[in-house]
Amino acid sequence: MSFEANVSRGLRRPNTVTRDMPPLGLSAGRVLDVAIAVTALVFLAPLLILIAAAVWLQDGGPFFYAQTRIGRGGVGFKCLKFRSMLVDADARLQALLAADPGARAEWDKDHKLRCDPRITAFGSFLRRSSLDEVPQLINVIRGEMSLVGPRPIVTAEVAKYGRYFHDYCSVTPGITGLWQISGRNDVSYRRRVALDATYARSKSLGLDLKILCATIPAVLLRKGSY
Repeated sequence: MSFEANVSRGLRRPNTVTRDMPPLGLSAGRVLDVAIAVTALVFLAPLLILIAAAVWLQDGGPFFYAQTRIGRGGVGFKCLKFRSMLVDADARLQALLAADPGARAEWDKDHKLRCDPRITAFGSFLRRSSLDEVPQLINVIRGEMSLVGPRPIVTAEVAKYGRYFHDYCSVTPGITGLWQISGRNDVSYRRRVALDATYARSKSLGLDLKILCATIPAVLLRKGSY
């Protein structure tokens, strides 16, 4: 059975990927995560309501987009975002990749498209400002994500991690992390994997606080955001 098939099985049976991962406890980092996430959601509530209304008014579609991602220990969860794409984005992507070899090569390399025809005009603003990711504060409260950690990946990206996938699964994925403060989409995928492995092996509350502080200028300057 292929490595990716094993991961897919792990998404259905949480303990099959990394059985040695300890359960998520009520650590200082977890308390900090929940405290900041709850405070941010309360403070940002009026803005979030306006964003949700604007997304819905575009085409009457849902304002949230939930995609299955791989979490700590290989467990799958629904990662939330404000919808920044057209409602038929998945079908449009498959049609584009089938018709455009250049787009297929770009997608296979980084799972990103610099000029993505699926993204709406308002969605482009949400992505550049990183506001599309604010609903992931709900994932943080649920314990599916942390404020700091590797960006949650989909099953198709597992092969790119290879032997470092165990490092990825050893920590909780985050809203921000070393990848985000190092240039995001301007960073090669190979470098991204290295950053995630480095974070997993060096994780500490002090490192998390440094990354959180560095995230603010990174978001304001929109480094690698598209």
